[in-house]
Amino acid sequence: MRVDLFGLTMEAPGVTFYLWSPWRCSALEHKLFDALKTVPNATVEPAPDEVRLHIAEQKSWKAALQHLSRVLKGWQEEASDTGREERRAWRWLIEGDVDASGYDMQGERASLWAYVRLSLDRGGPGESEKCEDIDLNGFGIQVWGSKE
Repeated sequence: MRVDLFGLTMEAPGVTFYLWSPWRCSALEHKLFDALKTVPNATVEPAPDEVRLHIAEQKSWKAALQHLSRVLKGWQEEASDTGREERRAWRWLIEGDVDASGYDMQGERASLWAYVRLSLDRGGPGESEKCEDIDLNGFGIQVWGSKE
């Protein structure tokens, strides 16, 4: 399947979305994962300490990315509804680490990981800027590398 992450395009056998330690995740991480449950041809796999959602079709990937973007844009727009002086932004963090043989630290074939980082800017005119970056460590996306 072809995975297109805002212009970064790659071929992958599948994508897995993770919600790690659901009892410790934020409400936003739960919203992100819950939005994915409506993606067509998605398979949910519950485990004792995490929940996984697998997709293997390009149409499902496009729908999943659209659902995630809507949730994050909704979170971003909530700042204007609160009446406080707050600006919100989000961005994808892409990560991949492999050894010289092409395996990750758990002995699996190389894959690409995507995480979400939130940015909060609080303060108004005459106030010192209060910026904060928050990594959503409970939610992640794994784009699988090809299996040989």
